Amino acid sequence: MVVEPIRPPGPIAVLGGGNMGSGIAQTCAQAGFTVRVRDVDAAAIARGRGILEKMLEGAIARKKMTPARRDEVLGRISFGTDLAQAVDGAVLVIEAVFEDAEVKRALFTEIAPHVGPETIVVTNTSSLSVEALGKEFPHPDRFAGLHFFFPAAVNKLVEIIGGPTTDPTVLRALDRFSYLLRKVPITTRDAAGFCVNRFFVPYLNEAARLAEEGVASLATIEEVGRELFGATLGPFELMNVTGIPIAFHAESSLYRAFGPAYAPAALLESQFRSGKPWAWKETAVEAEKKEAVRRRLLGLTIGIATRLVEEGVTSAEATDRGATVGLRRKVGPFAQLSAVGLSEGLALVEEYAKRWPGNFPVSKELVERARRGERTWPLSVVRVERAGPVAWVLLDRPEVLNSLNSEVLNQLDETFRSLEADRHLRVVVLAGSSPVFAAGADIAEMAKKTLAEGIAFGFLGQRVAERIERFPKPVIALVEGYALGGGLELALAADFLVAAEGAQLGLPEVTVGIHPGMGGATRLARLIGRAQTKLLVYSGTPIRAEEAHRLGFVAKLVPAARAREEVQALADTIASRAPLGVQWIKQVIDRGLDAGLASALYLEAESAGHTFGTEDRTEGMRAFLERRPPKFQGK
Repeated sequence: MVVEPIRPPGPIAVLGGGNMGSGIAQTCAQAGFTVRVRDVDAAAIARGRGILEKMLEGAIARKKMTPARRDEVLGRISFGTDLAQAVDGAVLVIEAVFEDAEVKRALFTEIAPHVGPETIVVTNTSSLSVEALGKEFPHPDRFAGLHFFFPAAVNKLVEIIGGPTTDPTVLRALDRFSYLLRKVPITTRDAAGFCVNRFFVPYLNEAARLAEEGVASLATIEEVGRELFGATLGPFELMNVTGIPIAFHAESSLYRAFGPAYAPAALLESQFRSGKPWAWKETAVEAEKKEAVRRRLLGLTIGIATRLVEEGVTSAEATDRGATVGLRRKVGPFAQLSAVGLSEGLALVEEYAKRWPGNFPVSKELVERARRGERTWPLSVVRVERAGPVAWVLLDRPEVLNSLNSEVLNQLDETFRSLEADRHLRVVVLAGSSPVFAAGADIAEMAKKTLAEGIAFGFLGQRVAERIERFPKPVIALVEGYALGGGLELALAADFLVAAEGAQLGLPEVTVGIHPGMGGATRLARLIGRAQTKLLVYSGTPIRAEEAHRLGFVAKLVPAARAREEVQALADTIASRAPLGVQWIKQVIDRGLDAGLASALYLEAESAGHTFGTEDRTEGMRAFLERRPPKFQGK
């Protein structure tokens, strides 16, 4: 099935103008989409417009937006009650009514005659089955879940949920769409609680259980929750803010899906029925009871998180991303597991599982890893996606703008090393998983380094950059959003840079007391000269891609909304050429730059002569004479 990318200006239909719908509409409009918000009557439309205008005014007050920008965003949004008019011709329909399965299903039945087979339709649900909601929809392959986290205009996390009939290309289109909204998407299977609520809601429930059982006071549990997860709010204050009814109903839903271990605590239910907030501030912190609370909450969280991965609901990386981005915790469950060690983590899970014999299964993978003596749970921060003979090597830390730490560099080094042996590979594209290449080195890690460690990090970066530079096949660096500091230094090691219009590039290390050390200044000077390089490095001020293109270190500019497609087309073109000819001329150019003119000319002539002894030369010239496309084999 062919699915067109979801790109501005759209249009996009948002069905429901409440708190979620208005936030989603604002987010889409800020990304350049034309948005049609539909609600049931004039009063609902007025409420939705009021919510939206209030959110935009709040952004202005926080200096996150100018009045001119507000007017621009509002100008892209229209409101109405006509359902057919809202969805007609929309490239994407986002249902955002309240969490009632019958209401949602009725709405999908109502819109079915008005949406074409090309339209992608999504439900913004936090807990309902995507399969059940889309069961009667006439185009189930284009139906999926897209769960925006509250508040939708601020929270960066989006869960993409594929039902059993959802076409994978639809999920990929939603992934790219989410990045255009400047969101951080995670993909999850259609299972109760999806990813985040599966471990987060039971945490709230466990807090109530601990209080109910007299393990510790409300204030003690609240403080442990904040400390354990590095969160601003503990479980009770969080429920007070987001709504105790939401926690109770969500836990009830998990109970129906998974059984007694997820049963709502009696204290949670009574608090919900009382309509009163948790009065945790009226109790005292009992320091001697904090460890018991910590063990319970950590055992529960690690236990559920590792089962999520074992069940194939989502990945460990997505789970941690859900915690740090969606819940704004400092660490995710798998990072916490690695921090305590797999052996201790397993002990905590088994200790918790004893409370629910047969109803809280322990991850077999966790057991096996712990028994093998593994200390940490591996998390990927670099991933590879294949598109025929083209490999996309993606820096994958979108929650921190793909900033570079030691783990990223080590995984990047290993990735390029392993790709060297791939004889089917013809081109590599180095990019960010999100529309950001890399916003520089991870300052949180850098700030802790000693003198010796700082020097070692620089040499590690140089080793990785050299591996990229000397990779035997062409490497294209695609710069979107930002390529700053170490990010630009890595990009400069590629054969050439392609940049999205409006991207920012620079070497701002002097603004934090250091200077480029991964080879960026040296490589840049060879591209644009000593004076221009010093100007950029001394000032530390990034420049736009358009200026970088004028200076000569960006080889090609592409429209931001089509950057990936443009670079894929370029890589496909290069991949279609004679592989040996491309590889050998890469070596000629690189070596020739370091040689005298006479030596460089000799090297070029000698290498060109050797191409006459290849099967590719015979095939290429024969195809030319026979007026057909060549079929190169790299021989």
